[in-house]
Amino acid sequence: MDNSSGVGVLDKAVLVLNALEAGPSSLAQLVQATGLARPTAHRLAVALEHHRLVHRDTQGRFILGPRFAELAVAAGEDRLLAIAQPVLVQLRDLTGESASLFRRQGDARVCVAAAERVSGLRDTIPVGAALPMTAGSAAQILLAWEEPDRLHRGLRGAKFEAATLAAVRRRGWAQSVGEREQGVGSVSAPIRGAGGRVIAAVSVSGPLERLTRSPGRLHAGPVAAAAEKITDGMRRTAA
Repeated sequence: MDNSSGVGVLDKAVLVLNALEAGPSSLAQLVQATGLARPTAHRLAVALEHHRLVHRDTQGRFILGPRFAELAVAAGEDRLLAIAQPVLVQLRDLTGESASLFRRQGDARVCVAAAERVSGLRDTIPVGAALPMTAGSAAQILLAWEEPDRLHRGLRGAKFEAATLAAVRRRGWAQSVGEREQGVGSVSAPIRGAGGRVIAAVSVSGPLERLTRSPGRLHAGPVAAAAEKITDGMRRTAA
């Protein structure tokens, strides 16, 4: 079957995006997967990066960019975001802190939905922002249930340890105090998809002046309940 649209540059850009759907790729891996010449693959990947359709992980590899999450929200095609957004608003109103939804993408976690605190000091993470997988309670959640090999790779350079992730798995939520940003704390819990796999993390974050140095004591209950509500919504709509 001929997949050509007749617009050569567009067809080649789609080849790049289709290759990145499988996961992070170096330039050499992109060339191999697409069959494009190295200069062409590089030029297209950089152009797509300019438009935020492609991003780089911490190792400099190409990954799908945050613009896709934004487009999914606008189109209303992402079931998770449609279910999660009202729950994030409820969580923000209940805790008085900014609430966010994160998905892992390569070596980054991307904020795909948010409900910001209306006034006062707040930890603002815009939709589309890519944050490292090496710090923060959402990173802990997105890494804690990974396969052992991937988990141990993810711990390289992280501000938390394997024992931290073991505790996260045991209690079902994570907290961080100044890991990602000094003076900021957060609490996160897992959202699960088919087969119980962790597909996202729901979080609240804010200044330690309000969250204290034990933010889980304040917000673990509401955050875990929000995660369960989103998980249940995913399960119902999939039935």
